[in-house]
Amino acid sequence: MTSQHITLNALDGSGSFAAYLALPPSGHGPGIVLAQEIFGVNATMRQVADLYAEEGYVVLVPDLFWRQQPGIELGYTEADFQRAFGLYQGFDEAKGVADIQACLDALRQRPECSGQAGVLGFCLGGKLAYLAACRTNADVAVGYYGVGIEKALDEAAQAKGRLVLHIAENDAFCPPEARAAIVSTLAGRAHTEVYVYPGVDHAFARVGGDHFHKPSALMAHERSIAAFKTVMGPHPDFSALWEKHCEHEFATRDVAATMATMVAQPYVNHIPTMTGGVGHTMLSRFYQHHFVNSNPPDTTLVPISRTIGATQIVDELLFCFTHTCEIDWMLPGIAPTGKRVEIPLVAIVKFRGDKLYHEHIYWDQASVLVQIGKLDPAGLPVAGIETARKLLDEHQPSNTLMANWANSAP
Repeated sequence: MTSQHITLNALDGSGSFAAYLALPPSGHGPGIVLAQEIFGVNATMRQVADLYAEEGYVVLVPDLFWRQQPGIELGYTEADFQRAFGLYQGFDEAKGVADIQACLDALRQRPECSGQAGVLGFCLGGKLAYLAACRTNADVAVGYYGVGIEKALDEAAQAKGRLVLHIAENDAFCPPEARAAIVSTLAGRAHTEVYVYPGVDHAFARVGGDHFHKPSALMAHERSIAAFKTVMGPHPDFSALWEKHCEHEFATRDVAATMATMVAQPYVNHIPTMTGGVGHTMLSRFYQHHFVNSNPPDTTLVPISRTIGATQIVDELLFCFTHTCEIDWMLPGIAPTGKRVEIPLVAIVKFRGDKLYHEHIYWDQASVLVQIGKLDPAGLPVAGIETARKLLDEHQPSNTLMANWANSAP
């Protein structure tokens, strides 16, 4: 990714303002205007811009406080909060929305932008994203915990394009009555989605913040990217990307080629054994010494089903091998047994743009241990190769581990 600061002219001719521009690795893509929190275009906003650029977007972050004081970059100390609230109270929303329109116009004219452009906003920017949906020609608008949206619900009928709002249940800046008004007013509107995240507070998606809640942030990001992609793209071929990655892992066994299919800082987590790596250096080491060259020669992957979402693939498959070598990532420290193993396996593969970002891999470790003779299944609710056979043939016996199954017969 590359980034730079550019200067734009206000639509009313009153002056010019700076904006941070982040470009995707490909150098081109749909556009997003990122509307700031009340803390200015600070490191947090630039990091969000870089993230969305990695997702494949041309991202422009305007300095919306330029009429009050250009170049504001605040942190999150108590003094910064007081300064930020002062700027917020003096902010002219109408002029801010006009600046967003100027940014949309500028993005669409840039050679890097594919033509369509949307708005993404947080806090103050969350409301501006809603207003942009109502007042500008944004193709899609996504707002996180916008403050004061309930005061502008009379504009909802003018909303154009797709609108997605993320609301924190415990947000004191959007109390229950305000939240209820937003939800009820926007419920059932075409191309409009409102999500309430239970038990979280304002700024739940700000990484490193006091209220950061990773599960909610991940869900919200998934929904945001889905909205942008549905309306504007891009649409990488996740299946082809994933299959090329697997080819390098299991067929050519080429670590460098495997890593080349991934983002700069990827991670892999094999959930049952907690093996893998976070970041390029650790993951390269893991692939080189503990995975790519540590799988038995007869290892095969048998696809069962594939679900493709906005940001990820979920693969259901059979993982089959003969335990002829030590398999560090699955059976670390266990000498080869020569046993045949067939297990259902689920891979959840997340992408950023046209690169793999992370893999969460799940399987039944108890079944593996039963099949290699390291776990006696007698008296335990576990099964061996039968789990794989039943995946392929649903008519295989069910409920064989339930001793009281016979008692429920009619």
